[in-house]
Amino acid sequence: MFQLDSPTATARKPDTYSLLAQQAEALFHGETDRIANAANLASLIWHSLPDLNWAGFYLYDGRELVLGPFMGKPACVRIALGKGVCGTAAAQRETQVVRDVHAFPGHIACDAASNSEIVVPLVRAGQLLGVLDLDSPVTARFDEEDRAGLERVAALWVQASA
Repeated sequence: MFQLDSPTATARKPDTYSLLAQQAEALFHGETDRIANAANLASLIWHSLPDLNWAGFYLYDGRELVLGPFMGKPACVRIALGKGVCGTAAAQRETQVVRDVHAFPGHIACDAASNSEIVVPLVRAGQLLGVLDLDSPVTARFDEEDRAGLERVAALWVQASA
């Protein structure tokens, strides 16, 4: 059975992401609904990773990214491909690790408290499904360890979700 445990401040990031992946797999077991899995993963991330002020999904509707399940303050509802960090990750199909969102050209400020961001594109068989987006009030909160860990967790979501 799944049990949510928040890592301690001293936990190593690889260990934290390994636990997060195990918990995500347990949540997804036997469930293929994309929205249900996104909602549970957004909550799991929100409660497992420190220094976040937003964690959630934008899902691709064939034209643009549309707000999906998330934890945090209300957010922008629609984002065009190529616009902001989310739209850039979606258009390029490449994870964006942004140390300072205020220095990112065209950044879309949904929450003025956000200072750094990581966005992982969700792609299956070359088709864009959406993006996983995390924001932090801490500048330079995300690094390559976060990229690797979140890409692994995002891949589990893609694999589990129909």
